[in-house]
Amino acid sequence: MADSPVFDFVCTKLEAATELDRLAARGTVRLALKQAGLEARTVTGDQMSVVLDKVLPSELVARGIAGCEEMCVEIAGGLAGVESFAEAETPDAVFKRLGGR
Repeated sequence: MADSPVFDFVCTKLEAATELDRLAARGTVRLALKQAGLEARTVTGDQMSVVLDKVLPSELVARGIAGCEEMCVEIAGGLAGVESFAEAETPDAVFKRLGGR
């Protein structure tokens, strides 16, 4: 299943604002989400805002990123225009699609 648009948005912004490459940025955000008990594929904008405020700054400090708190506030400000999450397919919907019903 694909990651949520919110997760992709935050990772793209983080990659652009830091020297982290794509893999490191995504891994860092995944670790922060895991600490919060969330998953990249289902995280919503409201949930990610809390992660950006409470968890991600410490992950970035651990990686030697300066000015991370301000950066997280800026990224959180851009979440308003991002769709919360991709439409999750239920098992029933997958079987209907595969079965042509």
